[in-house]
Formats: sequence, C-alpha cells, structure tokens
Amino acid sequence: MDTFDRILQVEELTKTYGRGDNKTEALKGITFDVLEGEFLGIMGASGSGKTTLLNCIATMLRPTSGKIILKGQDISGFKGSKLADYRGKEIGYLFQEFELLDNLTARENITLPLSLHGITAREAEKDIQELAAMLDITGVLDKFPGQMSGGQKQRVAAARALISSPDIVLADEPTGALDSKNSKILMDKLSAINKIQNKTIMMVTHDANAASYCSRIMFIQDGCIFHELRRNIKKESTADFYDRIVAVMAQLGGGSANVL
Repeated sequence: MDTFDRILQVEELTKTYGRGDNKTEALKGITFDVLEGEFLGIMGASGSGKTTLLNCIATMLRPTSGKIILKGQDISGFKGSKLADYRGKEIGYLFQEFELLDNLTARENITLPLSLHGITAREAEKDIQELAAMLDITGVLDKFPGQMSGGQKQRVAAARALISSPDIVLADEPTGALDSKNSKILMDKLSAINKIQNKTIMMVTHDANAASYCSRIMFIQDGCIFHELRRNIKKESTADFYDRIVAVMAQLGGGSANVL
C-alpha cells in the first residue's frame, strides 16, 4: 500500500471511558488505513466500538491515545478555526436520524455547512443542482422536512454531507431509519457517488445488504479488529459479497440479529 494512496491513517487508537472498576476500553489500539476512493464498511456487535471509532475520526470524541491522520495531518492537535475547518470542509457526516432542521427547506439544510463558512446558497447553486440530480431530490429542494418521506430526508442529509466536497464522508447507520426500498435507493446513490466522484466513504452499519455495496468490510469485536473482507469488484457480485459478510457476522456471535 503506497503512502500517497492513503487518505486516512489510524494508528494505535484507544478510547477508555470511566475509571477504576467502572473503566471500559471501547477501543484497544486499533490500527488501519483507508485508501482514497475506498468504500469502507465497519461492522460489529453492539458495544464493539465501531461508532466510537467513527466519532473519534469526526472529532466528536477525543481518543485516549493514538493518532488519526487525514491527508498527512494529525487531527488530534486541531483546535479553534483549524478544528472548525476540518469538521466543516474536510469531513462530511451522515447521521442515522437525518438531523435536518424542520424550519429550513431542503436547499437550506443542504447549504447549512457552507453558510457557516460564509458561502451563500446562490454561490453554491450549481453544486446543489448537481447533487440533487444525483440523489434524485430535485423535486424537494423547496420543501420542508415535514413534507418529505424518510428516504428523501436521508438523501437530503447525504447532499448536506457532500456539499462542501469533503475528503471523506462518515456515515453512521445511514439505512437504520429506512425501509428496505429506501435503503436500497440510498445505497445505490452512495455507491454511484463513490464510483463516479471517487469519494471516500466510511460507513458503520449493521445491515449486511448495505455493507455488500462496500469495497472492504472491517469487523470490530471488543474494541479490536476481528476480521477484514475485501470485495473483488471485477469478479464478485454484491450478492456473493453479502454471503461472505453474513458468514463472518455469524462468527461474531449469534448471526446477523446480534450485529448492530
């Protein structure tokens, strides 16, 4: 793996909660790289540390020790305006429950990250229209969240995560609040964006169907990397990759129902 291909490096990352008898080690020295343009899925049992890992990379949590290096910069030392720029420009975050503001239209929700950096919706209109077309939400740009379906809300949230052209998109259970039809629509769109724009995506999921769209799956167990699967993009279908994912999930303990 060539250094210049790496967009993200996580080195010996630990996260500990509490002290003494109440001490919990959520992450136990995890080390891995993410390549530019990769679609990485993170799976594991409830409490395995996967969301803690994502939130450390998003700087929502501060790790106890270790390094997180994005494009050669150690983000653990970021403060003030540098930290704000990292959160607003270099990463995009897609939440499970959409997290849209009810009193703003879809267009206003999408451009919210830009407005925090002094960029107006008018200046970003071309990018808005391009993203809306890719995500099939052009028809709801002037609607409020209460006027949208769950699938439309999540695709608007995806546009918001992408509007600032971040280096990497972090997605936490993006299909968790969607039915199977809308989950497939969202994953088809994210997969297309990953391929067409070479956008790096790192997704926590419990859904083997969603995970089958990824190019690599990293399974976490008890704060450590348990196993990895890589999909042969040229030869392996999503259905075949799905079968391999389910087989590993069963080894994690009790099958897919327990992999949250």
